[in-house]
Amino acid sequence: MAGLLDRTNAMARALFGATAAVFILLYTAWRWHETLPRMEPGLEQIWPYVFFASEMTAILYTLMSIVILFRFKDRTGEADREQAKLTASGDWPAVDIFICTYNEPLDVVEKSIIPALAVDYPNVTVWVCDDTRRGWLKAYCEEVGARYVTRPDNKGAKAGNLNNALNHTAGLTNAPIILVLDADFAVAPNILRRAVGLFHDQSCAVVQTPQFFFNADPIQHNLMAADAWVDDQRIFFDVFQPAKDAWGCAFCVGTSFLVRRDRVVEMGGFPHDAICEDINLTYSLMRHGYETHWLNERLSAGLSAEGLPEYITQRTRWCLGTMQVALLKAGPFRGRDYNLMQRLHYLHGVLNWMCKPFIVLMLVAPSIYWFFDLPAFYADYLSFLRYGLPALFALWIYSGWVSGQRTLPLFMEVTHIMTALAITLTLFSAAIRPFGRPFKVTDKGGDRTVAMVRWKMAAGFGTISALSAGAILWSFISPNGATEISPLDYFNLLWAGVAMLFTFVAFLVCFERPRGSEEFPVNEPSSLRWNGVTYPCTLASLGMDVATVRIGTAPRDLTAGDEVQLLVQPTGWVEATVRSLGSGAVALGLAPAPQQRRDLILRLFTTAIDPIARTASLGVALRALLHRCFRAT
Repeated sequence: MAGLLDRTNAMARALFGATAAVFILLYTAWRWHETLPRMEPGLEQIWPYVFFASEMTAILYTLMSIVILFRFKDRTGEADREQAKLTASGDWPAVDIFICTYNEPLDVVEKSIIPALAVDYPNVTVWVCDDTRRGWLKAYCEEVGARYVTRPDNKGAKAGNLNNALNHTAGLTNAPIILVLDADFAVAPNILRRAVGLFHDQSCAVVQTPQFFFNADPIQHNLMAADAWVDDQRIFFDVFQPAKDAWGCAFCVGTSFLVRRDRVVEMGGFPHDAICEDINLTYSLMRHGYETHWLNERLSAGLSAEGLPEYITQRTRWCLGTMQVALLKAGPFRGRDYNLMQRLHYLHGVLNWMCKPFIVLMLVAPSIYWFFDLPAFYADYLSFLRYGLPALFALWIYSGWVSGQRTLPLFMEVTHIMTALAITLTLFSAAIRPFGRPFKVTDKGGDRTVAMVRWKMAAGFGTISALSAGAILWSFISPNGATEISPLDYFNLLWAGVAMLFTFVAFLVCFERPRGSEEFPVNEPSSLRWNGVTYPCTLASLGMDVATVRIGTAPRDLTAGDEVQLLVQPTGWVEATVRSLGSGAVALGLAPAPQQRRDLILRLFTTAIDPIARTASLGVALRALLHRCFRAT
């Protein structure tokens, strides 16, 4: 069925989604009618209902997702048409680019500033909005030609930084369109020409483009699966946001978006009453009758969270911000100027985070059964095979189809497991004190060349995995165990095995592999010069500070530490040092001059060089996982 249906066809999406939903609803009916005890006082009766309630939250989110994915909008044709009109008329509106920076080092922020200055657009001004008042950054902006703006405090966090830039530029450039970038995002030269035309629709206040990343996230990296498994945000950007756009409910994601200045000024500036200013911006604009439109094209790339603490901090901040906006008096649940569809879409976002406690309970439930004789639900494995397994397979098949093969069983579950406990704690904390917490910036850059073990996380996942393994063992050696294993025991044995597998893989993720400089595959003819002699070679890969060349016959006397020159287009000859040699390959450390470094930034970060997989491959991912089990780094 999946091979016969075109996922861009609305009828096919509805048919396939409805089929998956039927299996899920059958499973839900079975759970309600046949797997719950009578509601009576006592932990043995309450625990299954607590588990059932958390599971139903996840099922409600899944069913809402299926309905949302019935629709899909592609604005590429619209962008083509409006770009052609503006090209013909030459009436391009002025644009201010705001690059928001807090504490990023130069080797991060330069990758945003240089591409922004090189944007192919007739009337644009680049403003670096520095929220940590760094003298060296001001000097760098003067050197390269960017405008610099700062403020005396950090009130309002990122939204406050944007409002300061909004007010500062109002008396200077006052461009009607603003492009907002995080300090680690490099834009493509054509981003403005592609996106500006979408403001022809007067209801459009924001044009949002997807985020792509030029490095693997910590889960991909630590499992050696960057070339076989897409990051979890690809599903959101490539699948859900185009669907939400079709419903009129796409939302801003904080970077690589354009916004009309007059719309922001109309509502009093960028909202700062929640730590997620992006989704707050979209829903504040919705109150005034304006929409966010989604242009699903690769027009920027940035730096993904590089370590597990940063990865988890980022997602707990998103969770808390979502809950804060939900609780605002003027928010989508309590505010008056929202329609039902907008409220339902926001509920869908809230449920995305409220599913996480179910993951935690699902991992510990089999251990609770074996050690405390408290089943989460009363079922035998044969009944689960009849109702649960078909629903699970239907969901996996549907998810793989509707996402364009961007999902993988096991690996996607592990991605959610890694953040489930932290998000669950955030939800409980938010229920007690949702506001008044400081904005936590995701640390980017820095030295990542040393392997690290995240001991607290490893201990948590290792404990759950060990408890699951212990539960399996206990089922056979317990002095109080039955002489024969019951169907309910069989079911919980299988469940314990699954929990043990998932948490063991999560345990592996906690052992962070070192990262070197980013290096991109290029495979182009080049030349290596040493001692006045030029040798033809193939430039296999290239980074800002490193390169690897393949050379047919390397000079016999060439050794590590020798100084050479490498021809890199369009930069020219770059000074380099030999780092290592072997098997016809020469690894080089590069020392580009300042202008050459800027040329390299444009070469590497503004073109669609994707070192990260766009679609998933289960076989390759499993081989990488097995390799990771027996390799420390």
